[in-house]
Amino acid sequence: MTRTIVESKTRTAVIGFDQPFCVIGERINPTGRKQLAAQLEAGDFSTVVKDAIAQANAGASVLDINAGVVYNSNPNPNETEPPLMTQIVKLVQGFVDLPLCIDSSVPAALEAGLQACEGRPLLNSVTGEEERLEFVLPLVKKYNVPVVAISNDDTGISEDPDVRFEVARKIVQRAADFGIPAHDIVVDPLVMPIGAMGTAGLQVFALVRRLRVELGVNTTCGASNISFGLPNRHGINNAFLPMAIGAGMTSAIMNPVGLPVAPLKIAQKRAEVAAAGLFIPEDMDDEIFCQIFGLGSTLPKSGSEMEAIRAANFLTNNDPHGSEWIKANKAPPKAGEENRGRAGRVGGRRRA
Repeated sequence: MTRTIVESKTRTAVIGFDQPFCVIGERINPTGRKQLAAQLEAGDFSTVVKDAIAQANAGASVLDINAGVVYNSNPNPNETEPPLMTQIVKLVQGFVDLPLCIDSSVPAALEAGLQACEGRPLLNSVTGEEERLEFVLPLVKKYNVPVVAISNDDTGISEDPDVRFEVARKIVQRAADFGIPAHDIVVDPLVMPIGAMGTAGLQVFALVRRLRVELGVNTTCGASNISFGLPNRHGINNAFLPMAIGAGMTSAIMNPVGLPVAPLKIAQKRAEVAAAGLFIPEDMDDEIFCQIFGLGSTLPKSGSEMEAIRAANFLTNNDPHGSEWIKANKAPPKAGEENRGRAGRVGGRRRA
């Protein structure tokens, strides 16, 4: 049975056909996040720490680390990204004990991350492009780490799933030439947006089955790609992930955190409630208000995609006895009842 081992100093994540779905948290990435990019250039890592802790608490098994900031002061990522990658990796390891995924298009940043990592990180990524193969595969061998293999090559990204499969086969074969086993290759078959290609879901499900049966490799994807450009993206993602798991996908790079309710949304709802003539105590805090009126939560917590994944794990017998499902859905104790036992007394039933 194919198993890909990713480790921190104290924790192990196993990606495998007979394992719970592996969630690789994607939040530590400044791409498309102008505020985070500006903070990193200024040496402010507070958001990185918050994102690392929130993703760990939400149920991520591995954290992806991407330091791809284009500095205004120095636009050359070959100079700025390697030291930044080292800083972020060391910082995150000081706050959470999850294994890491080192993610960069800059070769020197990949090696900087590998050198800073404690344990056995996942490397993200190699492609079928010749230049990338020649640089990344020796790194994978040198540091004895698993690697994400993305199914595009020098011709680009093909819309033909058969072509993407052959790119994956090429990478697995080239890796074997370096002595890298197939169980250390995690293939990303490239999920296309369903809004642009109606067969995108069917394509990836078929590709995942082929990769599992014919190449014996684990798989991953950027989970939110499937819903790009569509309304209610969470609805699409929540359907896609269990279907992909059923087809044999074993991991995904995704956001495990359900983002808090925005202050503006809370303010608008309070105004609606007041306009309706309903009395709300002035000192009612936002969290209680959100719970009463079904807005969600002001606190970061597991997103709806995580609920779909936990259900899929249970349904595919990768959550023995449903213990993780029950744990995630168990109602928290009411205030003052945290230590009450089954008999309703503090400390439990009295002994005779």
